[in-house]
Amino acid sequence: MAFDPRDVPAFVEFVRAEAQGVVATVSPSGAPEAALVGIAALDDGTLVFDTLALSRKAENLRHDHRIAVVIGTDGAVSVQIDGFGTIVHGTLREEYGGAYNEQFPGSRALDPEFAVIVVRPAWVRVYDASTSPANVTEARW
Repeated sequence: MAFDPRDVPAFVEFVRAEAQGVVATVSPSGAPEAALVGIAALDDGTLVFDTLALSRKAENLRHDHRIAVVIGTDGAVSVQIDGFGTIVHGTLREEYGGAYNEQFPGSRALDPEFAVIVVRPAWVRVYDASTSPANVTEARW
């Protein structure tokens, strides 16, 4: 399903259908780290995932909020996102963790040993390889 990257509802629909993606963060030493995670999408295009609080990606985000995400690794259409990831606490953790749990019932997002990460996209690229040549569109959010 290709879509215009400025079309937030289509972006949300795509993320919810895929339900997972690869997130990439930067370690304090500058080394890259990537991991496959379950990803939820809120109606405004905000992304949410959970991870162990002591995971590399959580530690990395405590030092550098830059994050990249790729969603749609199995089909002809993929979405690349650059943005900022934040570990949320308190009522925000409950709010975003609850939203994650709605899309992933039974998750452990709100367990004490887990962190809830909120990603605010700043740039979105839709890559559609179902056409020749491939159709690539980008948007700044």
